[in-house]
Amino acid sequence: MKTLFLECKMGAAGDMLAASLLELHPEPDKIIKQLNGIGLPNVEFKLESSIKCGISGKRFSVIINGQEEESHDIHNHSHESHHKHCHRQSFNENDNCHHQEGNNAPENCCNHQNHCQTHPHSHDLNHPHEHCCNHNHNHECNHQHEHHGLHDIEHLVMEQINLPQNVKEDIMAVYKIIAEAESNVHGTPINEIHFHEVGSLDAVADIAAVCLLINELKPDNIVASPIHVGNGQVKCAHGILPVPAPATAYILKGIPTYSSSINGELCTPTGAALLKHFVSEFGNQPIMQVEKIGYGMGKKDFEQVNCVRSIIGESEETKDEVVELCCNIDDMTAEEISFAMERLFEAGALDVYTTAIGMKKNRYGILFTCMCTKEKRDLILNLMFKHTSTLGIREKICNRYVMDRKIEEIDTEDGKIRVKKVSGYGTSREKIEYNDLAKIALTHNLSLKEAREWVKRKEICKEILK
Repeated sequence: MKTLFLECKMGAAGDMLAASLLELHPEPDKIIKQLNGIGLPNVEFKLESSIKCGISGKRFSVIINGQEEESHDIHNHSHESHHKHCHRQSFNENDNCHHQEGNNAPENCCNHQNHCQTHPHSHDLNHPHEHCCNHNHNHECNHQHEHHGLHDIEHLVMEQINLPQNVKEDIMAVYKIIAEAESNVHGTPINEIHFHEVGSLDAVADIAAVCLLINELKPDNIVASPIHVGNGQVKCAHGILPVPAPATAYILKGIPTYSSSINGELCTPTGAALLKHFVSEFGNQPIMQVEKIGYGMGKKDFEQVNCVRSIIGESEETKDEVVELCCNIDDMTAEEISFAMERLFEAGALDVYTTAIGMKKNRYGILFTCMCTKEKRDLILNLMFKHTSTLGIREKICNRYVMDRKIEEIDTEDGKIRVKKVSGYGTSREKIEYNDLAKIALTHNLSLKEAREWVKRKEICKEILK
């Protein structure tokens, strides 16, 4: 099974994930060229070599109107020489605030009156707002940004940029994860959330790159390590906020994370949402035969290397243990047996089946068998005693070897058709879901065999049903 492992021990940001995945791709320059041709306005993608702590990797950057959007952790440096106007790589969760990170940020770096003007969400999307920064070192700057809602982002992604449909759907799924987090943090409905034009393009670019690369690499399974979120505080117009930032923390609910003495925001909302969407399991690297390793370098420098490491290779096929519960029955009707089977499936049984057997006193009967997980054993036992006439149930613990399974959807003139694809143990195969195939057969007055051939003839299915 082709497995992708993402090591996020130094956090996760969209650009770092993209850079590490580009190192795994056999033709990274081709991907950069493709990204630069997708049609994001005034956006340029770049991939450069980078060395941190003696490790060679790549740094992925998004240039918007000739300028790279970035944020800095401010420690004991000159405010005048190191201050940057910054936006997060994803939706700006602090309402257009200019922020500096770290415990040593100057007291007045984000003074609400003197440094940063915030705007309410309920504004005209076509009205540009002016940000006036008035610093003690006589540096003045004006910044013009349009603000857009999720609907505008969806229009840009789904209607304007040139990417495969499934990649576009992944982009919007990731964006909606972030939008839900922003909605929760601000207490505002999702359809009323608005974002910086530049910040949004930066996020769209990072997310598009990662989604395209996942589609290109086609891993069967994606596993990630627990995520290092960083430490310290972020100071902005709304006040001092903890790391991870509120939207990031919301997205990471249910995902293993940890912090350390490293001050700085190591995991961005963009990175968190990408992991939430694509990763099926969080934990240690699985046993795998490594084929290629990629290092995606971050912009900041710490005592530890600031990177995401991506590893791709073949992992062991899935093996687990299941419980087999069985009993002999000779005094139940067919209807009663059917009813019992339905109740067990509803409770989460993996399989329920009967076998014809000969019993004592030359009676005909059935062997009633139910397969379930160890966690479901007690529940299934109670239901078997309740819905069958047995007085005793036998148990066996079995090793179960399973192939990796996933469902893909294809569009046809009769709607979406689900295709089950399985792989492992040196083989792979595909099968159209019965209910979808039966629907087509009935619609066109075909047999199941004829309906299957009809689907295979469709141009859109050639890559899925080979």
